[in-house]
Amino acid sequence: MKNKPLILVTNDDGITAPGIRTLIAVMQEIGEIVVVAPDKPQSATGHAITINNTLYLNKISDDNSPFLEYSCSGTPVDCVKFAVNEVLKRKPDLCVSGINHGSNSSINVIYSGTMSAAVEAGIEGIPAIGFSLLDYDWNADFESAKKFIKKIALEVLENGLPEGVILNVNIPKLKEKEIKGIKICRQAKAMWMERFDKRKTPQGKDYYWLTGEFVNQDKGEDTDEFALEKGFISVVPVQFDLTAHHAIQTLNTWKLNEKN
Repeated sequence: MKNKPLILVTNDDGITAPGIRTLIAVMQEIGEIVVVAPDKPQSATGHAITINNTLYLNKISDDNSPFLEYSCSGTPVDCVKFAVNEVLKRKPDLCVSGINHGSNSSINVIYSGTMSAAVEAGIEGIPAIGFSLLDYDWNADFESAKKFIKKIALEVLENGLPEGVILNVNIPKLKEKEIKGIKICRQAKAMWMERFDKRKTPQGKDYYWLTGEFVNQDKGEDTDEFALEKGFISVVPVQFDLTAHHAIQTLNTWKLNEKN
């Protein structure tokens, strides 16, 4: 590539999170970057947008900074919308979201603010990738992920992505030499078996904590969960067209238009 690509960097853990600082460092090796990220943690916000509250965008980089950096009071999706409509002078060549502190494999993609930011970029026609490390520790070691993140980002810049497709990349909690490679996968059919832990305040008022157990009922060897368990990085192509195309023919057999 003759000219440096323009790369938008965002996340859902907040602009100060070690994960996004690592992602910024990697993307600086590839191109010109602009950062627009939440000013506070926004995990599990899904594809939420802010419509009933004011939004604030604060420039936090100065004239001596090697890149533009903004914090946003809204959700990860708000950050992408702000970047596209208010900050960037042209459409970026790539949007990367993360590195998330924790897994976004299988059903977690539905709840993920990290992936929703990437999906929003995809809706805008921007090639996009969401990166997650399977370590929820704020002080997680992201060093082993750097080489692979750079490789995947360069491949997307070189080859593009199919229309309407975003990549969901999950990285096992392993040292670089222990990671066996990268596998293209499908999303595992797994879910959270949830319950609410009921407690009482000192004043006797009931309150609840959401808790639960992650259950993978998918025995396939082509899934993200299987790849991660075996020490591979999983790459799942995700689409934002939620149409269940395979069900259209079945639904057309219903007697929906018959008069009673």
